[in-house]
Amino acid sequence: MSTIRRQIIHLLEAKTGDARMISQSLGVSEKDVYAHIFHIRKTVAAMGKSLVVTPARCISCGYEFETREKITKPGRCPRCKKERIDPPAFQIV
Repeated sequence: MSTIRRQIIHLLEAKTGDARMISQSLGVSEKDVYAHIFHIRKTVAAMGKSLVVTPARCISCGYEFETREKITKPGRCPRCKKERIDPPAFQIV
């Protein structure tokens, strides 16, 4: 049986997904998924691949969190102050 990180890597090589999709597919919490993603970035770099992160986006006004360093979902939009945020999505290429 493979580790959670290897399962996440295999899942993200097959399709793009956010933390919730990964969480539901593998039965781990979203918080744990974000912790694993941080380490997976380094692992896939050593494999000669890269982790592509599609930035989070505000559903209300369309603001994209392009310069955000954290890979977690933001709590509030800095432009319109609403909390309707599409979380970042991940893919391994």
